[in-house]
Amino acid sequence: MFEKVLIANRGEIALRVMRTCERLGIATVALHTDLDATAPHVREADEAVRVESYLDIEAVVAAARDTGAQAVHPGYGFLSERAAFAEALEQAGIALVGPSAKVMEQMGRKDAAREIAVADGVPVVPRGEDVRRGEWAGPILVKAAAGGGGKGMRIVRSAEEYDEAVAAAQREAASAFGDDTILVEKYVEHGRHIEVQVIADSHGTVRHLFERDCSTQRRHQKVLEEAPAPTIDEATRERVTSAAVDLARHVGYVNAGTVEFLLDADTGEVYFLEMNTRLQVEHPVTELVCGGIDLVEHQLRVAAGEPLSIGEVALTGHAIEARVYAEDSFGGFLPQAGTATYVRWPQGVRVDHALESGQVVSTAYDPMLGKVIAHGATREEARQALVAALDDTAILGLTTNAGFLRALVAGDEFRDATIDTAWLDRHDVPAPDPGPARELAAWEVHLRGREEHGPFVSDGFRLGADPAPVVVDLDEPVTLGVPPAHRPAAAVRHDRVEVVHHGQRFVFDRPDVMGDHAAAAADGALTAPMPGTVLDVRVAEGDAVEEGQVLGVLEAMKMELSLKAPFAGTVTTVGAQQGRQVALGDTLFVVEGPDETA
Repeated sequence: MFEKVLIANRGEIALRVMRTCERLGIATVALHTDLDATAPHVREADEAVRVESYLDIEAVVAAARDTGAQAVHPGYGFLSERAAFAEALEQAGIALVGPSAKVMEQMGRKDAAREIAVADGVPVVPRGEDVRRGEWAGPILVKAAAGGGGKGMRIVRSAEEYDEAVAAAQREAASAFGDDTILVEKYVEHGRHIEVQVIADSHGTVRHLFERDCSTQRRHQKVLEEAPAPTIDEATRERVTSAAVDLARHVGYVNAGTVEFLLDADTGEVYFLEMNTRLQVEHPVTELVCGGIDLVEHQLRVAAGEPLSIGEVALTGHAIEARVYAEDSFGGFLPQAGTATYVRWPQGVRVDHALESGQVVSTAYDPMLGKVIAHGATREEARQALVAALDDTAILGLTTNAGFLRALVAGDEFRDATIDTAWLDRHDVPAPDPGPARELAAWEVHLRGREEHGPFVSDGFRLGADPAPVVVDLDEPVTLGVPPAHRPAAAVRHDRVEVVHHGQRFVFDRPDVMGDHAAAAADGALTAPMPGTVLDVRVAEGDAVEEGQVLGVLEAMKMELSLKAPFAGTVTTVGAQQGRQVALGDTLFVVEGPDETA
């Protein structure tokens, strides 16, 4: 077994790998940029090395060599599926906790993996390239050939959308993976995303650890994952698990990987999608239903040359994972940034996270803050445990999607397993009622400001009459009744109150102590709805524009947002500059109508 391992990643996955290394007596080396100098994964490691970027192959390999690390665990994202990184480690005599560069080049790219699957007799999604010849055969999916995580993907529903979709997908793919190669395939309207966990050693043994269902997605980004898949029959399970093992064996795959399939709910056909040549974000659900197996331990042992020690595994219960992101799910799913002033993760379930109170969340990296994973004897037991866990998740200082996740998991559609891969793109999850949270906020203001003793105690006492009601001014006046049984996670500031209810963060203004607030922007002003980087500016001052015309593109946390003209008119101000960082609320464009009253 290795004596020292460098972890070429950050956040919760770095901490996850470190926990296993510590249990096995393996020393760990962390990487960090200047932004992450004091991050939890840096403090947890035995050593830490500064790099300019987590994507700098030369610097990462040098850090492993200089610290004497015998192996590198890449986690997921960043360099985890870069064949060039695997090759550089091979040349340096350092083990990668993953497949060889050759296999990664074959299977880590969707285009190459597709051809291998065809050669192995595995059905693949039909190509949708007739649009390139001017023959519309949509809808189609334009997607990056390299990488994963839903980045570099666009659905195209008309020939007129094709060029813009390809350009956007190529930009996103180049930014995320350093490769803008694009595939064009048929888009399956009602699909279920089924993936099979495989692990193989260098002695010829390949095993599967059953399947997961990752159908609850939004714009190809997974939101909830579960194991086992709740809607497939034994015949389909046998079909996908056998195909995954055969495909891994066919290419000589070594270490942990995931073979992904798309089940067309309309036809019952199962198609190979891609292979992820790394550990997946959702690996905890597999660990929990496979008797608590530690996939990272087996990754390390296989990378060290040991034979795979996993025997026959039986499914035990059901597990569901919810990804907690820094985003405003009920405000356009826009990325959020700021200081997490208070963080409380739930007890009694598994939580993989790297967020703590006082930590700054920036837009420089992926918005995932942590994962909440519940296990139960049945799917319903696991679902109810996850709802309770999300109720107990509280993050103040910035908005997260925890309340959205809670509403989704508690909903009838997820309960009945009727959500397909495009359900969230077709449906809106209703925002929670702010009323209960407003009352909790009012109680927090009242209880913190009341007199506890003496003749002027704030109890509403008056002679000869019932106690006077207590009214607290927030964005709406609140008349208080019975005090809550438990104090919520809340923060009272001079001009606002924050409170978390059912996982959702609410912020209420206090009109009685309002400070100076920036004036609302004019109707024609487009301000930055999130902190980020200006990717593209397409207009200049004086340009005439049509309603809905794209004026520029903003990027934050690897998500692109097009800024469009609110009405036809003339651009009078361009405050955006390509490549410039902007803050939340910065004025980027101003459009004036054809007359002064517009």
